[in-house]
Amino acid sequence: MTKHLVLVAGNIGTGKSSLTERLGSRLGWHTSFESVSDNPYLSDFYADMRQWSFHLQVFFLGHRAQQHLDIARHPQSAIADRSIYEDAHIFARVLHHLGNLSVRDLRAYRRVFDLVVNGLPRPDLLLYLKAPVPVLMERIHRRGREMESGITAEYLLLLETF
Repeated sequence: MTKHLVLVAGNIGTGKSSLTERLGSRLGWHTSFESVSDNPYLSDFYADMRQWSFHLQVFFLGHRAQQHLDIARHPQSAIADRSIYEDAHIFARVLHHLGNLSVRDLRAYRRVFDLVVNGLPRPDLLLYLKAPVPVLMERIHRRGREMESGITAEYLLLLETF
């Protein structure tokens, strides 16, 4: 039987975790989820994006690279609810656009990102989920994560444009 590596991408609140859980359960695949509770920067980042953007991106790079390697090495097919590619191609670019990540920091981050990603096995499939911003806002509010309470519709819309 062929082993597969699938990544689920999308804006905050699109249902990545729900889809990952359902597909993993239905297909009997190993599942891997974005770590929120043990992220030492996420709460600080949402409180002060300018101060913590670079730190958060570096943390996510290491975390997601390890997660990617772990699921790629897993003996079963695997599905994960966030991809390392979103960090560089969406989040870091948005943070730079907002003035929260300097050109120097973005270049340094991208250089390390490129080195890391070149050493990772490519996924077989990347699923990108989309939902209207009002739906995202309602879902974020409903799940009630304190650290996400400052997320605005404008920020979500900006993430969609990148």
